Amino acid sequence: MEKRQSWSWGTLVFVLALVLLARDWWAQSRSIETLPYSAFEQQLRDGRFAEVVVGDRVITGRLKAPDANGKQLVVSMLVEPQLAERLSVYDVPYQRVHEPTWLQDLVGWVAPLLLMMGVWTFMSRRLAGRFGGGGLLGIGQSKAKVYMERSTGVRFDDVAGVDEAKAELQEIVEFLKHPKEHGRLGARVPKGVLLMGPTGTGKTLLARAVAGEAGVAFFSISGSEFIEMFVGVGAARVRDLFEQARAHAPAIIFIDELDALGKARGVFPVSGGHDEREQTLNQLLVELDGFDPSVGVVLLAATNRPEILDPALLRAGRFDRQVLVDRPDRAGRVAILKVHAKKIRLAAGVDLDQVAAITVGFAGADLANVVNEAALVATRRNAESVSLADFTAAIERIVAGIEKKHSLQSPRERELVATHELGHALTALALPGVDRVHKVSIVPHGIGALGYTLQRPTEDRHLLRRSELQDKLCVLLGGRAAELLVFGEPSTGAADDLARATDLARDMVQRFGMDEGLGPVAYAERPGSMLAMPEGAAAGSLGPQTAQQIDEAVRGLLSQAMARAGTLLEQRRAVLERCVKALMARETLDEADLLALAATDSALAVPPAAA
Repeated sequence: MEKRQSWSWGTLVFVLALVLLARDWWAQSRSIETLPYSAFEQQLRDGRFAEVVVGDRVITGRLKAPDANGKQLVVSMLVEPQLAERLSVYDVPYQRVHEPTWLQDLVGWVAPLLLMMGVWTFMSRRLAGRFGGGGLLGIGQSKAKVYMERSTGVRFDDVAGVDEAKAELQEIVEFLKHPKEHGRLGARVPKGVLLMGPTGTGKTLLARAVAGEAGVAFFSISGSEFIEMFVGVGAARVRDLFEQARAHAPAIIFIDELDALGKARGVFPVSGGHDEREQTLNQLLVELDGFDPSVGVVLLAATNRPEILDPALLRAGRFDRQVLVDRPDRAGRVAILKVHAKKIRLAAGVDLDQVAAITVGFAGADLANVVNEAALVATRRNAESVSLADFTAAIERIVAGIEKKHSLQSPRERELVATHELGHALTALALPGVDRVHKVSIVPHGIGALGYTLQRPTEDRHLLRRSELQDKLCVLLGGRAAELLVFGEPSTGAADDLARATDLARDMVQRFGMDEGLGPVAYAERPGSMLAMPEGAAAGSLGPQTAQQIDEAVRGLLSQAMARAGTLLEQRRAVLERCVKALMARETLDEADLLALAATDSALAVPPAAA
């Protein structure tokens, strides 16, 4: 920031100096007229001067009144008195001229040239960062940053939770270390390896770990950095990048966010093409076909949107191998937490497996954020180490948002929020197949969240049955059912619950084929399948009768779940009222508190899921 500010001040001073010089020159040219010395003497004899100033080489006269051109100063080169006295006898104009020396001529020519070169250098340096690091003459050069082994500092031991992906990439490392031994049977290393997966799962970290393990040069660049406002610059940068890699072979080229560069060509004809991106992609395809992997250059790329990549990129001989870097399972989350926990001071007895149990669906970057937030929470309370309660508070902060301790609510609103949240919690407690309730709070969090119910999955789930999805619908609508049971009318607090329940019910009908009337038919496109149709096309070819049946089926699932939640809560009306009073007094109830308050109601039968 300081460097940028100093450049700005220097630019301002330079411009001001040029403006002042130009202004002085313009003022002098407008007010001063240069005359031969004979004409100066004639005006002196005519008495037109009010004042005369004699210098060493120049004599200046100020006119009593401006001349016809509006000039008031007259300047002439001074002539020696003796010579002027002899020349005045003859009727001929005479003046004195200044004959410059060779040094003056040199300065007169060199100074403007140096000034122009300085301005050009200054402007090119200012634009160097924008046009690829080489100034205006280097806009086609690559912006890739070269990391050697000592710069990356990342090994496979620093990457946890993605053991399958590490095993796939271990072959790349072995080939780069020992190319002859690895190719003794005629096998060749894949030209390109595409790392696919959700954001934050460690794709970039894996690529740097491969370079760190192999001890080779690492060229890193983002796909968006190839695209510029100048046509042809992206293709030039691709060529320059591969030339640099060949010069430093063995080396690894890593292109992050490949989807910014490799989007499928001609997929969106309605919106038109992008010539610069297509030229850059064509050049990348040519380079992938042209370079020999035996020289020790391997291309790694990462994307979280593989469905929009051009099929030509993914064919054999280009990106030969696609490696999925998915969200970690419970064991993987424990391993990731252990890696990041080395950087903080953990309290004795902290079981990271419990933290992993309540972070289902978290990616590696999310878990790193949890560890950092837990350390910050412990620092705020002046603790000596980070405890399990700090991790819980950090997860709540990430999931629910920042706690608003000073938010003012009326008693009526607090009661409504407590009833709504306990409707979710008691419905979840009554259904054994849903996620366990970890905490219920009526303290406002985040943006517009007046309370929240935090549920903790008991295990990682990949497949859900119809009855389990119906239980989820029942829990989502438990808050609205509690409001109707206690107050007799709904409120706006269930808006997000209704949206989520509607999406889940529509997926059950359209995607999973769980409605008997519609049958096992998928009426919706698979999510993320952007290559299936051009932009602007309809999501599906549904007739009006089928669309009406879908709406009726969705409405039926939601109505059944609403009625079931109302029945569960009506059977536990006394427990609901008791929990509402306790929650309004304490503002937060955990799982043990809820089980203690509901203990007298544990003998009630749980209604089976609707067929």
